[in-house]
Amino acid sequence: MRAEPAPIPRAVLAAAADWLLRLGEAPDDPVTQQACAQWCAQHPNHARAWQRAQHLQALLQQVPATLALPVLGRGVDPARRAALKRLGLWLAVMPAGWLGWQVLSPAPTGPIERTAVGERRRVGLPDGSQLLLDTDTRVVVHFDDQQRGLRLERGRIRVESAPDPHSPARPLQVFTRQGRIRALGTRFDVRRDAELTHVSLMEGRLQISPGSGAPWLLEAGRQAAFDAHGAQRSERLDDTRAAWASGMLVADAMPLRELVAELARYRRVALRCDPQVAALPVSGAFPLDDTAQSLAMLEATYPVRVQRAGGGLWTTVAAR
Repeated sequence: MRAEPAPIPRAVLAAAADWLLRLGEAPDDPVTQQACAQWCAQHPNHARAWQRAQHLQALLQQVPATLALPVLGRGVDPARRAALKRLGLWLAVMPAGWLGWQVLSPAPTGPIERTAVGERRRVGLPDGSQLLLDTDTRVVVHFDDQQRGLRLERGRIRVESAPDPHSPARPLQVFTRQGRIRALGTRFDVRRDAELTHVSLMEGRLQISPGSGAPWLLEAGRQAAFDAHGAQRSERLDDTRAAWASGMLVADAMPLRELVAELARYRRVALRCDPQVAALPVSGAFPLDDTAQSLAMLEATYPVRVQRAGGGLWTTVAAR
């Protein structure tokens, strides 16, 4: 049986509450964001306390404004010390069972945008931002007075954020099962799979807050993957990953198994790669809107053949 973690010291919880208020007063200040990230990295208890503070903030965004705003309101006034004490007490008693994306993400009560297999669709959001949905994607749009929220339940999206016409400006955030992504004037892609959230950032900056662990910043020209426990992998942006938005799959020495798996996402019938040719490196540009043509291009260029069986219900790319 796994041992229960030790209680977080009250002083650390109070510090996390202070960071929550400071970021609420200056949500777009990179100096404050970086200082908070450094504090979280100093000790595991700091990261745990900050995680709890973020979950509390998400909960408060779902209660009536008359209750939440006196605690998280902007500006420094005589009530700040009392608000800080109240936050610290709430953090101390908040149960660990509240962790999870059902708490972090907005309740799925807004309009749902979705695409079918093989479909891509562009959607205009109420604030002027643009959303491009990839194949077999489902997004819940949740805009209210406190935030602009997108809950990515499956698939991939491209977000082109616009300045918020609302005053005060609301954060634009994408929620997945693994955590939360906050846009800081950006153009970026988010893709979900079972264990990871993948992010590609073309413009601007992103603040990424995993379900557990400290938040961190992703800069333009980078891509990253992270899980719900804070593990992350960041690297230079692969420009070919953005080609999906134009209906193309661009490969540069990509293993055939990965290319076939990507094409399979755009087909209603099964498509698999024979293990004998799975590692074959493939390069080229393949249309996503016509996967039959893409398979014909593979067959014409590489030592493979496309086998169809079951009356066309499944297809295998095998050695010629």
